[in-house]
Amino acid sequence: MFRPAGLGPFLAVALAAVLAAPAAVAADAPAYNFSPVNQYNLKVSASFWNPIVRYVSHKSGVRLNLKLGRTSADTTSFVLAREVDFAFTNHLFSPERMKMGWTVFGRRDAAPVQAQIVVPADSPVHSLADLAGSTVVFPGPEALIAYKVPYAQLLRDKIAVTTVFAGNMDAAFTQLFSGRAKAAGANSQLVQNYAARENKAFRVLWSSAPFNDLALMASNRVAPGQLRAVAQAFLGMDKDPEGRRILQAAGELVRAPEPVRFVAASDADYAAYHQFYQAAPAELR
Repeated sequence: MFRPAGLGPFLAVALAAVLAAPAAVAADAPAYNFSPVNQYNLKVSASFWNPIVRYVSHKSGVRLNLKLGRTSADTTSFVLAREVDFAFTNHLFSPERMKMGWTVFGRRDAAPVQAQIVVPADSPVHSLADLAGSTVVFPGPEALIAYKVPYAQLLRDKIAVTTVFAGNMDAAFTQLFSGRAKAAGANSQLVQNYAARENKAFRVLWSSAPFNDLALMASNRVAPGQLRAVAQAFLGMDKDPEGRRILQAAGELVRAPEPVRFVAASDADYAAYHQFYQAAPAELR
């Protein structure tokens, strides 16, 4: 069952993010849509990414347009429909989607993340077994770390739950702390960010093995020279005063525990994702 939470006030922001094109880039510059997975609510996601997209467009000479859907699943649908050519995602590592020909060129330089199942710190729930027959909220059906990995664990443990999708991680936490769900599937990095931003405390019932943070990826329709220019702009942000200022503001916005910056990466950095899909239940592949 899909229950989007708290999206109404942010629809105008999302629309602006989809339509905005950085003015500093020449009108005849090559243009591509860029879709980062919705890790936060729409207002925070747009505020985080718009300055970065403007910077990368200006530095690379390749115009990127931020294209955000209402939910993380909506945003991924743009990628699957080939409406975008750059993405920040971990939704493209299944064997079937690997055939689409996307290339990893970078990632956020952050500690590996873990899939988690969490409850409020004062919850009477102390084990996964306590969740049997209860409602567990997840950001969306495409969320590998926050849905597929924790839900696979519940399936392995034969713990039947009612699954609810909130649309993004912030909305899932809102449902958790309002009492509409007993637990949430989550990304450990976003648990930390939300706890710091909203002054909330969590209890972790279960954590997975580590996975690298989301990947910066490009489709096979991007010309090599343009991909190289965009990659250099992302990877050089922390070495440029203007780029550092933008990254610092982005980190402060989401209460990131470490400075935000991007580093080079390749498909080899995502071996843990491929291993998950090799052993995952068929319904989650």
